[in-house]
Amino acid sequence: MIEGLKPALPLLAVALLAGPAFAQLQYKSIMSDGRVVYGDAPVPGAAKVEKLKASTADQGITASTPREAAALKQMEAERAVRERKDASAASADEALRRAEAALAAGKEPLPGERIGTAGGGSRLTDAYWERQKRLAAAVEQARRNAESARGAPAQPPFGASPPPASGQGFDAFKK
Repeated sequence: MIEGLKPALPLLAVALLAGPAFAQLQYKSIMSDGRVVYGDAPVPGAAKVEKLKASTADQGITASTPREAAALKQMEAERAVRERKDASAASADEALRRAEAALAAGKEPLPGERIGTAGGGSRLTDAYWERQKRLAAAVEQARRNAESARGAPAQPPFGASPPPASGQGFDAFKK
């Protein structure tokens, strides 16, 4: 079917492109009974015929109003703020992933962080435990930074209970 249309395609394209050019001249035919008929040619027997030429002056791209320009400027500024926040949050999330990976990789003692005991065994040194504390603190700081960048409320450190609501304390649990 498509093969049979190939020779007619150029003619079809010309007809489609030329159609709007010819359609710009319209006729308004007012019949004797008051009906109005629009068409490319006047209707025979019409009581009155008017030629109408399509106006293209009010079509196409128009200049924006000052109000539209101000709204666009405001939307662009808001979008820029959102994009900066999103980039900041993505950066903070990446820093959190790196800190968590460093903590996971740091579980294994480094050379010199294990010492022998009198019983023939070994134990981890204070340097190992200090390094673990630093890695955990780095994860907590990165988590707080990520939550702050996302605008989320900061969570208490793992294992810590949240502070009591104002006006509540130990007395709230005695009842």
